[in-house]
Amino acid sequence: MADLAEVTRLIEPAAEAEGLSLVRVKMIGGTSDPTLQVMAERPDTRQLTLDDCARLSRRLSELLDEAEASGRDPIPHAYRLEVSSPGIDRPLTRLKDYDDWKGHEARIVLAEKLDGRKVFSGEISGTEGDTVLVDVQGLGPTGLPFAAIQSAKLAMTDKLIKATAPLSAEGADEIAVEPHPGEGRGPGSDSELDPGLRRGADNEETEED
Repeated sequence: MADLAEVTRLIEPAAEAEGLSLVRVKMIGGTSDPTLQVMAERPDTRQLTLDDCARLSRRLSELLDEAEASGRDPIPHAYRLEVSSPGIDRPLTRLKDYDDWKGHEARIVLAEKLDGRKVFSGEISGTEGDTVLVDVQGLGPTGLPFAAIQSAKLAMTDKLIKATAPLSAEGADEIAVEPHPGEGRGPGSDSELDPGLRRGADNEETEED
């Protein structure tokens, strides 16, 4: 099983050296297509250009190859590496995201039910300590423990589109894909950036209400 905490510890300094901030590190694709998805952004623009994407992908691939060669690979199986922008309807993974995107709509899913429900949709009101404040549709102002949140993302609205319109769309939802051999795979690793960047979705799981 992939140790995502160790993956994050390993790659975060490399991202910061490129002037980038990690948004999310996640394994997607299940057993049929295991993929390490790294979402990153420039803090000043909240986007990732294609050049940013390519540079970070190469740098992370080299780091992960070095970790594997030294017996410290946190992902003990073959997988692909994807580096992408969070996009407009971005996932909310850090407590500060709820302050940064205050006033915008979001869909928040809890790991366990709170007052009989797991899914809360509404306008973000910011944070108070470790609590996320949301004006939930049909419920009103609600506090949700940040530690209880399983997943959350911004809802695509006209207000959000207008707020992000001045930003360049270059790089949004573009993914740089590199194979990584991992343990147990035969010889031969392509360490070069795949020349074909493919367009990918956010790959969020669909949670039940």
